[in-house]
Amino acid sequence: MCYLNSFLLRLYAFLLLLMASILILLMSPLSLQAGVMDKAMMEKAFPSPYIVGDKDSVLPIWPLYQQISTDTPLVGYAFESIDMAAVPGFAGVPYNLLVAIDPDGVFLDVKVLSHHEPVFLEGLGEKPLVDFARQYQGISLMQNIKIDANPSAAARANTANAYIDGVTKATASVRIFNQSVLSSALVVAREKLGFAKGRDPELIARLNRDLYKPMAWQTLLDEGLIRRFRFANQDVEKLFIDTIGEGQDEVALEAPDETFIELYVANLALPAVGRNLLTERAWQYLRENIGANDQVLLVIGNGRYSFVGEDFVRGKVPERISLQQAGLPIEMRDFDLSDRLDLFDLAYQIKLPEALEDYEWKAFHVIAQAGLDPAFPYEYQLHVTRQKGWLYPDSVSKTLDFETRLPDEYYIAAETDNKTWHSLWSGRTADIVVLLGGLLLLTLVLIRQPLLTRGKQHLSWFRPVYLVFTLVFIGWYAQGQLSIVNITGILQAWLADRSLEFFLYDPMTVILWAYIGVTFFIWGRGTFCGWLCPFGALQELIGKLLAFLKLPQLKVSDKLDARLKWIKYVVLFGILLTAVLSVPLTGSVVEIEPFKTSITLIFDRSWPFVLWAVTLLVLSLFVYKGYCRYICPLGAAMAIFGKLRIVNWLPRRQECGSPCQLCNKRCEYQSIEPDGKIDYDECFQCLDCVVIYEDSQQCVPLIVEQRGGRKLKVKNVA
Repeated sequence: MCYLNSFLLRLYAFLLLLMASILILLMSPLSLQAGVMDKAMMEKAFPSPYIVGDKDSVLPIWPLYQQISTDTPLVGYAFESIDMAAVPGFAGVPYNLLVAIDPDGVFLDVKVLSHHEPVFLEGLGEKPLVDFARQYQGISLMQNIKIDANPSAAARANTANAYIDGVTKATASVRIFNQSVLSSALVVAREKLGFAKGRDPELIARLNRDLYKPMAWQTLLDEGLIRRFRFANQDVEKLFIDTIGEGQDEVALEAPDETFIELYVANLALPAVGRNLLTERAWQYLRENIGANDQVLLVIGNGRYSFVGEDFVRGKVPERISLQQAGLPIEMRDFDLSDRLDLFDLAYQIKLPEALEDYEWKAFHVIAQAGLDPAFPYEYQLHVTRQKGWLYPDSVSKTLDFETRLPDEYYIAAETDNKTWHSLWSGRTADIVVLLGGLLLLTLVLIRQPLLTRGKQHLSWFRPVYLVFTLVFIGWYAQGQLSIVNITGILQAWLADRSLEFFLYDPMTVILWAYIGVTFFIWGRGTFCGWLCPFGALQELIGKLLAFLKLPQLKVSDKLDARLKWIKYVVLFGILLTAVLSVPLTGSVVEIEPFKTSITLIFDRSWPFVLWAVTLLVLSLFVYKGYCRYICPLGAAMAIFGKLRIVNWLPRRQECGSPCQLCNKRCEYQSIEPDGKIDYDECFQCLDCVVIYEDSQQCVPLIVEQRGGRKLKVKNVA
């Protein structure tokens, strides 16, 4: 080790800060897109043949018309997502999207007006986000939108689902984008298109999919899971009294007590129903082809009247039977399950009692976006039409109304956090299990230090292997690099009084922060900075790989080292101040972190960012982890939170520091003071000093004791 003089080290620090400043200036946005569009801007966004109407007096939306001959019919509504549902992005700031939907709830267009997603701001660039937004065109709000799914051909044929490609390395950001699109569009759809008004589809009760026991048909009836309804001819005749349809049904007049139609209704999406009425293979097919909160309603009918009619087209919305809730229509579409069941088992289509085997039945699919709440009654209407006359008959329609309600134990009451992030967590179950396993292993090692430190060779192989896990799995694969962006995002969301739900779209980040939050009290800052930071792992691994070059290691004098370590706190303060004063500038100043470039995007970025990251890595070969020790704002925040530590857990002896200075001289982080005390704010928990402490060939006090010296005394051992 050689010592640099104070001038050279100051020059080193100055050059790093100068390069960071240049980077910020190069990438600073000149202006921020306005958050509210006026009519002129709307007309520019939707040129001819569209005609932009006046802004609605109730909702901040613009009606879109189209000139067709002498008529100008309404063809859609345009609005900004931030006005309808300000869902915070990954930096704590909402997307602002320009969305247009037609009167049937089909997306005409989705455009990005503004955003502050770190991964797209001079990261992946704007193009992947723009391309992602284009995929919404032609998709209906009544479809399940699935991101990054790999559907089978049969699943793609199911028009209830729509599949769009995600963006690699931006999983959480595009999920939040999707939530912004759907949440804002559903607000408009509920107010203007009659979609489940007053009930946010994300905040309704859920079917209890854990409750199941084998039950026969009669038991299902007794439990209220299957409901039976019977309408006699006279019931229908009463509907048409005083209309042109009165007396037009001769059969009904001759046999008023006979059955007009008998109906059974059940919810196949409930395991208690579906698993008991379907074959196992059919049940699995149903589960694989509906969304997590979708419902499938089984209707079985018999009698003089068909509930679907002869003109019914498979896969379409039935005309004779409809569903509503709280007076608003709920679309249910034929699930076309009968043909599937014929293929599964030729012996029967569905497990019906013998007396019902010849009955007509259909399964109807209701997607989650429709807002069908299991906690409220399901209001069905069977439409009956009668005609009078022959050449140009007059028609009149009436409805037979009936409703079902699920028993309380078969649904889970609405909660305030029923959001789409749940599916993202379930989709990453394997990743979560691997991460939790890695954290459990690290916890055991830090609790039982002697497993690694009583033999230097144990630590010498375990630490590099774990750092590879951190870099490759946590960083490059799982995208779990914690960042100062997480802190600025929380700060900006808090200042704007927004929810912190955006964090839940990234399970790796949530789990790592939760783990670090606990370990602050036990081990302090070093658990993350020394073991779980992918960029820190990259620096250390590069250093180990190039050790054979025997590059000169430059050690800072203790006095200058103490001064340089204050730089990261100044950087942290500057970033937090910027986050309070300027949202757009925050996206630039956080680029002092090389994490996004080297870990999230794996150096696939424009040259200024790559140059900055590579410069830091190269310089770390000469000044050991210089970025981590002197510049990293996240490290500064970790050190501040690390003061929550309640124990001094690294073992020390009375002789540490006086007379022995070996650990002090060997510590690459210079976190051991001359008196032997460990500065936990700067300790990275590499455990090298503990190896020396346990090694009778290195530890001077142990060597003295072995030679007949005085008995050793241990101090401040956790």
